[in-house]
Amino acid sequence: MVQPVNTFQKDKLKVKVYQKESDLGKAAADFTASGLRSVISKKGYANLILATGASQFSFLEALKDKDMDWKRITVFHLDEYIGISDQHPASFRRYLKERILDIVSPGKVYLINADAGNLEEEMMAYQNLLKKHPVDFACIGIGENGHIAFNDPPVADFNDPLWVKEVELDEACRKQQMGEGWFPTMEDVPARAVTLTVTAIMNCKTISCVVPGERKAQAVYNTLYAEINENCPATILRNHPETTLFLDVLSAPRD
Repeated sequence: MVQPVNTFQKDKLKVKVYQKESDLGKAAADFTASGLRSVISKKGYANLILATGASQFSFLEALKDKDMDWKRITVFHLDEYIGISDQHPASFRRYLKERILDIVSPGKVYLINADAGNLEEEMMAYQNLLKKHPVDFACIGIGENGHIAFNDPPVADFNDPLWVKEVELDEACRKQQMGEGWFPTMEDVPARAVTLTVTAIMNCKTISCVVPGERKAQAVYNTLYAEINENCPATILRNHPETTLFLDVLSAPRD
């Protein structure tokens, strides 16, 4: 078991800091696997949300090797770009299939088809699935602009009546996607996406939030110490009763 170099709590949000990203990934995977096993032992199955992006590499690498009864797990995800297929190199559906889903073969997988012919129908169907399968464990990240899923500051709504919606991505978010190497130029980054809303995320019973790296340090600082509002959507996690934020020394606030 990897030990943190620091632990503390801000409001309801539990924070654990690790020496390096690989330690953070292993610890978050231990936490998630233990939680899922506990849920499965109590009710026979578990519902899980998985995030994507470069920040999740070490976590997913560790999670796929965990000894779990994946056949009893139903997997959802957070978001997808509008207008790209699941074969596109930047597709989040492709990302999850290649990095974990095709390896562990969960019992059921529900992915957002943001290239569906009737997008409104697709979003409503996904919302209904989430409500039918209350999520036991959500594994998420935080964007450089403080977003959770694709709830960027201009579109985030802490009282959103929807669980799934279409959003316009702000420039900071699109720059992050290009900066991580998913797209060659800003013109190639889609302007719109389908995302789970803040409401949907906050309805998850347990949240594991994995945020490594120095480029996320300002977003982490704002998450912990800014006023809780949509200017930094991740601040809402301080109100969730069962959320743990996993950091490394590069992303953690300096003493």
